[in-house]
Amino acid sequence: MRTVEPWVERPLDEFLRESSARVVLLMTSSGQVIAQHGFTRSLDVMSAAALGAAIAASTAEMARILDTTSLGGVVHEAAGVGVLLSPFAMPRGTWIGLVVFGPETTIGLVQLFFNRLAVALRSAAPVRPEAVPLLAERFEEELNASLRSLFGR
Repeated sequence: MRTVEPWVERPLDEFLRESSARVVLLMTSSGQVIAQHGFTRSLDVMSAAALGAAIAASTAEMARILDTTSLGGVVHEAAGVGVLLSPFAMPRGTWIGLVVFGPETTIGLVQLFFNRLAVALRSAAPVRPEAVPLLAERFEEELNASLRSLFGR
């Protein structure tokens, strides 16, 4: 498991144990990766984040067109694999979870434990975000450090 925010580790670890998920990606609504588990290549993580954010945005737009508050998460299932893509509210905006699971669990259990994960993350989130400039003086250095932390390099 790799996380950018250290307070995400405990709730995510508990979710992984309970849900038997194979792959998990937590991201902001713009596709910024917060945490990941189960990916083997950084390119896969970035592609999944971009696609997940785009799917969540198009689903939200479809809900707006249909004049409804939300269409909720998106579930895809095939032989031996399922995918849950679900947005959830956080203190600093919407996050999106992408969960890949196998036949050892069910979509109902994954959704149950995912909802618990969202509650645990909201509870664990820092009360006040640190005030930092939009583009810090050390932006490139901090970006590289975050990427090394996330991808273990």
